[in-house]
Amino acid sequence: MTDETDARAETTAGNQQTTLEAPPESAPESPLTERVEAILLIIDEPIALVALAAAVHAPVPAVRQVLEQLVEDYDGRGRGPRRGFELREVGGGWRLYVRDDHDDLVADFIGGQAPARLSQAALETLAVIAYKQPVTRGQVASIRAVNVDSVVRTLLARGLITELFADSETGAINYGTTDQLLQHLGINSIDDLPPISPLLDDGADGFDEGMIR
Repeated sequence: MTDETDARAETTAGNQQTTLEAPPESAPESPLTERVEAILLIIDEPIALVALAAAVHAPVPAVRQVLEQLVEDYDGRGRGPRRGFELREVGGGWRLYVRDDHDDLVADFIGGQAPARLSQAALETLAVIAYKQPVTRGQVASIRAVNVDSVVRTLLARGLITELFADSETGAINYGTTDQLLQHLGINSIDDLPPISPLLDDGADGFDEGMIR
């Protein structure tokens, strides 16, 4: 009787030790649809299918199926209503866009925001875009030697620059200035901008002749 009791106690202790020493289970991975939407919400330029699949750690066919389902969902062809935004494939990549129906609404909202002075970084980025347009965000970053993602978003929100087109090979968005900028500057055309100063050195590679006066 004593031997059986001791054996049971040893077995129980062994099981407890095994339980305590077992490595903790990793948290379950979030659904693929949620991961895809999370990436789509933060990108500024269309993302290629392969790059998106790598970002969400999923096979390309599965991600393609999720994108097709999201397009139907956002367009109101699923169970829910049509959304105010849509998912488009542009220049070989995917990105969320405001629907054309709401362009005026968004423009009025942005135009009604309290005006604020642009930072020095925003002014420099705007100058590069104005003189080099059409130009990609990567090219602007190369010229300024700093990341310009947040600055470009600010200029877009202010209506001072716009997306012109996507590069057919890379999918990179090319930016240019808007009529609203011309109004702020009091000029009729980009051609009326003052010339690049020939007195400045060309330390900023890629900006041709240097910064503006």
